[in-house]
Amino acid sequence: MAKAIPRTGSRRNVRIGSRRNVRIGSRRNVRIRLRKTVHRIPKGVIHIQASFHNIIVTVTDLRGRVVSWSSAGTCGFKGTRKGTPFAARTATEDAIGPVIDQGMQRAGVMIKGPGRGRDAALKAIRRSGIRFAFVRDVTRIPHNGCRPPKKRRM
Repeated sequence: MAKAIPRTGSRRNVRIGSRRNVRIGSRRNVRIRLRKTVHRIPKGVIHIQASFHNIIVTVTDLRGRVVSWSSAGTCGFKGTRKGTPFAARTATEDAIGPVIDQGMQRAGVMIKGPGRGRDAALKAIRRSGIRFAFVRDVTRIPHNGCRPPKKRRM
C-alpha cells in the first residue's frame, strides 16, 4: 500500500509573507482575514546608484532585504532630466519617505557611480533627519582590466 504524503500545512496555519493570519468565527465556518504587520526598522542601509543618465535609490534593512526603492524614472522624470541633481533629490526623498514612517533613525550610505546626483542625494538624506552611520563609495574601479574600445575617428 502506498504511503500517504503528509500535508505541509493549510492556509490557516501557514504564515504568508509579511501578513499574519487571524481566525474569525466558529470551527465550521472559518473565515481568514489577512492583516499586514508593521515592522519597525531602526537601522538600515541606503544604496545610491548614480549613473550619468539615471539614479536608483534602494533602502534595505541590516540583513539586506529591500524595504523601499525609487529612481528618477519612477518619479516621472524623462530623458536627460533623469540625470540631474534635482531628480536625484526627488528620488531619494521618495525612497526614504516610507522608511522614516517605519522608524528609521540611523543608516549607512553606499554610493556607487559617477553621476551628478551623488551630492544631492546625500543632502536629501541629511535633511530628512536620518543620521549617517557610515558613508562609503563603492564605485567599481578597474585595475587595468579590459582593453578600452578603439578611439573614434571623426
